[in-house]
Amino acid sequence: MSDTNAPFAADEPIFQALLTPHRSLGRAGFAILIGALLLCWAVTGVVFLANGAWPIFGFFGLDVLAIYVAFRLNYRAARAREEVSVSRTALDIRKTAPSGKTEEHRFNPFWSRFSVARHTEIGITAMAVESRGQSVPIGGFLNPDDRESFATAFTRALASVKAR
Repeated sequence: MSDTNAPFAADEPIFQALLTPHRSLGRAGFAILIGALLLCWAVTGVVFLANGAWPIFGFFGLDVLAIYVAFRLNYRAARAREEVSVSRTALDIRKTAPSGKTEEHRFNPFWSRFSVARHTEIGITAMAVESRGQSVPIGGFLNPDDRESFATAFTRALASVKAR
């Protein structure tokens, strides 16, 4: 996220943020995990095969395959993106789904309201930009700390635009 409050022209963004889901296990970690699981599967599979329990070999392999598929789906979901930009004349939100489908929303920043739902123990549970009967949720995939930091910066940017 970047927040620049320098003097600006009417269409120059004073706030831009690229929101992306966090994934704690990178590509290298994923390769190591799958490699370790395959090694474990092969070693224990050979033991079961040697004792005549060949169905265990296949079912254990299915477990490794299921873990692989789950991680691939998780990484696919991580391709989601939300781009938020605020200038004096426009508040733009571009949401990109994991499939690549994009959805764009444009608001007048002077008529827009940033709505934040909070829970006393969890913190921010939902955020949305609202204007003239339209509501666009943003940052649903962010962790609580990132939601707080985005909400603070975005609120400041909207207030800055409305004050000028």
